[in-house]
Amino acid sequence: MAAKIKKGDRVVVLAGKDKGRSGEVLKVLPSEGRALVQGINMVKRHQRQTQTQESGIISKEAPIALSNLAVADPKDGQATRVGFKTLEDGSKVRFAKRSGDLIDG
Repeated sequence: MAAKIKKGDRVVVLAGKDKGRSGEVLKVLPSEGRALVQGINMVKRHQRQTQTQESGIISKEAPIALSNLAVADPKDGQATRVGFKTLEDGSKVRFAKRSGDLIDG
């Protein structure tokens, strides 16, 4: 099955502590069914000092389940479902079912 959420997509969180917030997908982990979203699901981690890094408590993104994410509509930014269609030139593209706009293309 083709990926409905890809790196670089703008997504909206549907469930969890960050419900209603949106961000850009930094990385998708398809084998785990999760994704890293910029500024979403932030956790604090203790960092040991190395030659290149300072020590201390750092905040970073933790993976969030793909089922809790929806692609943001290009028109109004609200959550939408994703569909697929083929164009006249034979390329397969994703489109927002809410507005009908193309997501990539």
